Amino acid sequence: MAKARTNTSYLCSRCGTKSHKWVGQCSSCGSWNTLDLVTATGVTPGLSSGRVTPARLTDVVTKNYDRYQTGLSELDRVLGGGLVPGSVVLLGGEPGIGKSTLALQALGCLSRTHETLYVSAEESLEQLALRYQRLGLSTQELTALCDGQLETLIAELERKSYGVLVVDSIQTLRTQELESSPGSVGQVRECADRLVVEAKRRGIAIILIGHVTKEGALAGPKTLEHLVDTVLYFEGDTTSRFRLVRAWKNRFGSVNEVGVFAMEAVGLKPVKNPSAIFLSGTQIESPGAAIFVSQDGSRPMLVEVQALVDQSSLGNPRRLSVGYETHRLNMLLAILHRHAGISLLDQDVFVNVAGGLRVIETGADLAVAAAIISSFSNKPIDRRTVFFGELGLSGEVRPVPRGEERVAESAKLGFSRLVIPAANKLESRKVVEGLTVVALRSAVELNSVVREQGG
Repeated sequence: MAKARTNTSYLCSRCGTKSHKWVGQCSSCGSWNTLDLVTATGVTPGLSSGRVTPARLTDVVTKNYDRYQTGLSELDRVLGGGLVPGSVVLLGGEPGIGKSTLALQALGCLSRTHETLYVSAEESLEQLALRYQRLGLSTQELTALCDGQLETLIAELERKSYGVLVVDSIQTLRTQELESSPGSVGQVRECADRLVVEAKRRGIAIILIGHVTKEGALAGPKTLEHLVDTVLYFEGDTTSRFRLVRAWKNRFGSVNEVGVFAMEAVGLKPVKNPSAIFLSGTQIESPGAAIFVSQDGSRPMLVEVQALVDQSSLGNPRRLSVGYETHRLNMLLAILHRHAGISLLDQDVFVNVAGGLRVIETGADLAVAAAIISSFSNKPIDRRTVFFGELGLSGEVRPVPRGEERVAESAKLGFSRLVIPAANKLESRKVVEGLTVVALRSAVELNSVVREQGG
């Protein structure tokens, strides 16, 4: 028979490091007076009440899980087709960006076919009811629990069988086993670990809503991202009506998939044609604007890249970018200087990705470089021209993946000229009627194409 014993340890509330005795300073992060007492009751080692034996995977009968459709096509796309029973999804983002709204809308659809539970320690039942009615979901059945105690939540899961659970937020949940305050590293990690166990044991799909710190990282220990099955991040400016949901980790689907939403008076609405919102819509050709076809996950999208090059009045010219990595911008400027003969040492350079989108792939190099050359030479680029391709440090134009999909998307939206790497042109065997393809091999050729096009 297993003998119960009490384990006493100390957990750093700053970094989550565990210690078997109390010390004034954490040995890992160096913080003072951050170790909290943790008391847990377990079984004596070697006297386990059960035995788990290994099994061959060929002998395991796999289940064909039907994913739960959330009713939001863009969210289902990012999840890989819907929620998987027994999975844990972490949804992070800045305050006020729409995390709770998205979760409530998803539960509004899921409650038609599954038992759902919404747990909130930030709002009262009356506030949730008002929000629910504002979203036009008052006719749907939804059970809410306004309590931040983990033990109360576990007891409710024991009392009733639920299919989908939303916790808003994981930073407000607390367990009685720890003396630290809600939101501390120990509380967040312990509560998330318990919920992951419950999800696997009961087959519940759980969505954990998490807040983002000032540095842009998810509040709580980094191990929280390793515990869950899927990590989704809400992106976008709270002053803009458009929101992006990007998958950074997904055990049941592809990563870097992006869902696009528009914030309306009745909640978030999926955007069926994202390319339309990331283009300015103007037909006026002005220097410094280039159109780039990106490949976010399985879907190509057209994005407008804007650049402004101006004489600097400072000793150190400014290099600023919004939606594009500043380090990569500096690298492109060095490539243009070394291999294309374009010196911007006394020029301020500003780069912006229209629509609030954040570009993380190297395929935007050609478009950014073309926009910079266009602004510097004061020669506009034809609005019917699209760019994609990577620039190497030796000045060569390198191919990017999914070239055929990018070409097809450009042709579908009516663009007539494509400036791409030569290797991508060789890969694309399909010739699209009415589409002129310009194949580049070096940064020098890009400079010539932009200047000649501008007349």
